[in-house]
Amino acid sequence: MDWLSYSSALMEGAWVTIQLTLYSTVVGAIAAFALGIGRLSRSVVLRSLSITVIEVFRGTSLLVQLFWLYFALPILGESLGLDWRLDPVVAGTLALGLNIGAYGAEVVRGAIQAVPHSQLEAAKALDFTERQTLWRISLPQAIPEMMPSFGNLAVQNLKDTALVSLISLGDLSFRAEQIRNFTQDSTTIYTLLLLMYFGMALVLTVLMKLLERATGRWRAQRS
Repeated sequence: MDWLSYSSALMEGAWVTIQLTLYSTVVGAIAAFALGIGRLSRSVVLRSLSITVIEVFRGTSLLVQLFWLYFALPILGESLGLDWRLDPVVAGTLALGLNIGAYGAEVVRGAIQAVPHSQLEAAKALDFTERQTLWRISLPQAIPEMMPSFGNLAVQNLKDTALVSLISLGDLSFRAEQIRNFTQDSTTIYTLLLLMYFGMALVLTVLMKLLERATGRWRAQRS
């Protein structure tokens, strides 16, 4: 096989990687806002639950989380008489999404807490509820501040997708290893793999920069 043949085969795996990155980034964003806002809640139960989830996923290995969801969870389900087997794509999406969401939650919390206290006092004087203050005052100012960190997390998430090859999901890394085992051409395969991940990361970085600018314009229009 030549470089062109390698690239053609690797593109199939790259498409799986792109889909997994998209799915898990969306799940991660939702989890980040839910956990970050939950951590600031006045409800002791909600705050404690959010902190527990954040610390568990930040304090344990992503690889172990992936293996637990794919291998251990079905065994636990069987012991309870339930079918908790997850499709590799679902397991990979959940592990990646919850992991990046736990780190993103701290970004959300920090950005919301960085909103000037005087504006919160003004909202209180205008008789805004906590929910109105969050949606109309805090988040519109906090979201643009979150975007640079979210961009870094999205790129890291893309690179972390390589771990899903360990649960036999046919992503870019899995396809590359298959071809390498067949051809024994490690130098060519891993060079192509390096370049393809770099290319995808570059595109994702540009997209996140555009999103960052869009949120900046949105903030300016609301101010």
